[in-house]
Amino acid sequence: MKTIVITGSTRGLGFELAKCFRRHGFNIVINGVNEKRLEKSIAELRAIEGNGAVTGFCGSVTETDNIKAMIKKAVSEFGTIDIWVNNAGVNQPMKPMWELAESEIDALLNIDLRAAIIGSILAKNQMETQSAGGFIYNVEGYGSNDAMMTGLDMYGTSKRALTYFTKAFAKELEESGSKVKIGRLAPGIMITDFTVKSLGGENEIVLPEKTKKVYNILGDRPEVVAGFLLERMVGNTKNDAHIEWLTGRKAAWRFMTAGFNKRDFFAGKGD
Repeated sequence: MKTIVITGSTRGLGFELAKCFRRHGFNIVINGVNEKRLEKSIAELRAIEGNGAVTGFCGSVTETDNIKAMIKKAVSEFGTIDIWVNNAGVNQPMKPMWELAESEIDALLNIDLRAAIIGSILAKNQMETQSAGGFIYNVEGYGSNDAMMTGLDMYGTSKRALTYFTKAFAKELEESGSKVKIGRLAPGIMITDFTVKSLGGENEIVLPEKTKKVYNILGDRPEVVAGFLLERMVGNTKNDAHIEWLTGRKAAWRFMTAGFNKRDFFAGKGD
């Protein structure tokens, strides 16, 4: 039975992915920093019919020792880690980069970039000891494709760097003949707490009406995106895979049909 570890997975996309993989028969390891929320999420996952087992690890992935401990727990309970997803992330306060406090910049870069880099390296080291290797996936976001917008540019900086890192890591894995593979998940715009709260929920983000309009056109519920990602992740055999939900063609179609398909996620009418 295969095992998946998903960081930052007590809510949002990470939790929806955990649900999908639970139904698919995987052992699940979820992670979060809020112990009560983690326990609630574990209970909800266990209530879903599935052949695998569910466990969790409470701790911030900004601490290398926590990542090591999470790997150790997954291996001790399930034997191997077949898929590792660096999903943990936070949004930035909606203001120009020069108005961000140094502590805000540190928090964002440590969670959105550094944690994924260290997580990839440590997961790779574990997977090298496994006969079948394993797959690592890093989650892209706004800025991965060089998009820029005031209020999202520091977050975009971290995601653009993460895309570069993942592609370079894939190249080095291939050159070394490694049995471990790495890829990128591009979920597009999802309407979750992440969208309206910065730095893990500490501050509310007041979105401009123009931004809300774009989100209503291009946005999706995380459960819809998670189902799409699962199908392609379990079927993937390639290194440097790019699994993309909101393609350019799909985005163009959304804009073309926006007048006929009115959605307002912020008023509870997004479906």
